[in-house]
Amino acid sequence: MINLYYWTTPNGHKVTIALEEMGTPYRIVPVNISAGEQFAPSFLRISPNNRIPAIVDHAPGDENGPLAVFESGAILEYLADKTGKLLPLVRRERFEALQWLYWQMAGLGPMAGQNHHFAHYAPERIPYAVERYINETNRLYGVLDRRLTERTFLAGDYSIADIACYPWIRLHQRQGQNLAEFPAIARWFASLSERPAVRRAYEIADSINTAPTVDERAKRQLFGQTAKTVTGGN
Repeated sequence: MINLYYWTTPNGHKVTIALEEMGTPYRIVPVNISAGEQFAPSFLRISPNNRIPAIVDHAPGDENGPLAVFESGAILEYLADKTGKLLPLVRRERFEALQWLYWQMAGLGPMAGQNHHFAHYAPERIPYAVERYINETNRLYGVLDRRLTERTFLAGDYSIADIACYPWIRLHQRQGQNLAEFPAIARWFASLSERPAVRRAYEIADSINTAPTVDERAKRQLFGQTAKTVTGGN
């Protein structure tokens, strides 16, 4: 059994989609990041970066006890290796998928995340920051659209690379992006949205987080953290 420490964010959705696609038994342990539960000492022992998602695999296949993994990209790669699903074994095809997984981790996710912050959560509107991140998100959509123009999926068959990108593209309207300008993404997005595992993942999310509004208290928990937040310093 795998314990998934989870909240209803794009990075959290990646792992529920993957587990549902793989048919791997798991148990969700909710970590309400709007309430500051990610700073509990017990969670920090699993996820040193005090971020969800994280997993604990109670049967990792060795004799060394449970194995904790944090960072969504590492979790996806771990699960793919464990199950033999959604990541090719042949080196060329494997790294074709992994490079797009890392592209999402290093580019699409962080830039779209900053887009969300400055467009929707910042206490004051900073036009330069809003424009900067909307434009960079737009550029990354262009990269993704070009990649998908002659491919059904990002790297050969459907893989963890597609799973990593999908939850961020799902928020395209919130990011100021129009999918009509990206026909290849629109086709890919519609196809993934119809997958039963994807639907189940978002149904699970809706059942866990029934009040997703980020209020001022939640903003204090989510933004403005420093080293003292995780070290307990004064």
